[in-house]
Amino acid sequence: MIFILLLIYCTSLGTAFEMKSIFCSISDSCDCDFKPDKKGLEWDLYKNLYGQHMAQDIVSEAVVNSLQNENPDRPLVLSFHGASGTGKSLVSSMIGRHIYGTAMGSPYIHQFIPTLHFPSADRVQQYRSDLKHWVERNLTACARSIFIFDEMEKMPPGVIDVLEPHFGPFHVLFQTNYRKAIYIFISTVGQEVINKVALESRQAGRDREDILPKELEDSIANAVYNKKNSGFYHSRIITEKLITRFVPFLPLLRRHVERCAQRELCQRGECQRADVVSSVGGAMTYTPNNSQYFSSTGCKLVPAKVNLFL
Repeated sequence: MIFILLLIYCTSLGTAFEMKSIFCSISDSCDCDFKPDKKGLEWDLYKNLYGQHMAQDIVSEAVVNSLQNENPDRPLVLSFHGASGTGKSLVSSMIGRHIYGTAMGSPYIHQFIPTLHFPSADRVQQYRSDLKHWVERNLTACARSIFIFDEMEKMPPGVIDVLEPHFGPFHVLFQTNYRKAIYIFISTVGQEVINKVALESRQAGRDREDILPKELEDSIANAVYNKKNSGFYHSRIITEKLITRFVPFLPLLRRHVERCAQRELCQRGECQRADVVSSVGGAMTYTPNNSQYFSSTGCKLVPAKVNLFL
């Protein structure tokens, strides 16, 4: 009799746990600390992301629309492209911070770095299996999970394709609405296309803010599809148009670098040091050599330069 009662009790606990898991997965409640601050994200993008009008507009609209939709037909898949130091990782951190209140500290934000997680090109099949199970397990724990794949130019071809079914409208995962997830890919592939358009626009006397996403998105998609030995090489994710938006990050001008330096100084309580701001801007390398338009490293070296001149 005691055994039977114990069995009933345990079965009840298991059923209750399963029901709770299903409820949490579809309702964004319980242990999934989903607390989106949409206005905060919009403000952060426009206040702290310099020289990236396209990224500001695309990310703000796409993320807010995704968060407002309680029953999306597919997950939000964003692919960030541009040179180093132009703000791609910064925007990823902003998204995490304004959805879960922390940049990368939430258990529902998952970052993958190819050189760390997928270092060997001859282990693609193992990586595919591991990645599929990892993503599905975390989606079951939280439907609003965020997955960030950095340095896609170093990802072995074929690994990321295992997630193709998860990006479309038909795939179903038990106990979760997988379509509420957000995927972010970060890559320098496509920077040549972006920089070329930015340079031609400047040389023609055209305002930087007049460059439109439609001038770049198809060229970026073509570049990443044909880039050998990189994550999206000949990927069906590209041919099936499963990327929600390609987000171009333009090369930065000296004034943008100096704004990064000013922000860095203010974070250190040294807002008044205009001399350091000017010195940092002057110490950077700019391209093309005959015109000195764009910072070669964006804002990436700003903290080190601020240390040098303080």
